[in-house]
Amino acid sequence: MTKIGEKRVHPVRCRGGNMKFRALRLDTGNFSWGTEVCTRKVRVLDVTYNASNNELVRTKTLVKGAIVLIDAHPFKEWYESHYGLKIGLKKSAPSATDDASKKSERVQRKIAARQKDRSLEQPLDHQFASGRLLAKVTSRPGQCGRCDGVVLEGPELAFYQKMMARK
Repeated sequence: MTKIGEKRVHPVRCRGGNMKFRALRLDTGNFSWGTEVCTRKVRVLDVTYNASNNELVRTKTLVKGAIVLIDAHPFKEWYESHYGLKIGLKKSAPSATDDASKKSERVQRKIAARQKDRSLEQPLDHQFASGRLLAKVTSRPGQCGRCDGVVLEGPELAFYQKMMARK
């Protein structure tokens, strides 16, 4: 059973001489933001929901399918550099960064082209404002020694927020 804490991974010999990596404690993982095609190594802050057992939430156990809170800063930093906009502000309207004059003309054109197709969901923007994102663990920490997953968005995010509000 993998808990949240300073990284502690033990190698385990399996049938055929293969190795498993049993993660006893983990505090970081690779999480992917699907719609923006961006993956960052971030801190895992807390386990907030587990469909299989509430005991796993209380003991902060990391398993596949667990809903966790992760640090939003690496994704926020990437978004601001990629689109040239600040997100997660307390005001409802995002503002452009003030160092636009320092960028070359080519970079400004590239950012302007990216902004045409840009869209950020309101619930995700609220999460960026709080500095924490909800994510789902897709790897098996007790088997592979890693805690990887995806950032929740769209109908899946709405579903899990509704399930957590119900408790």
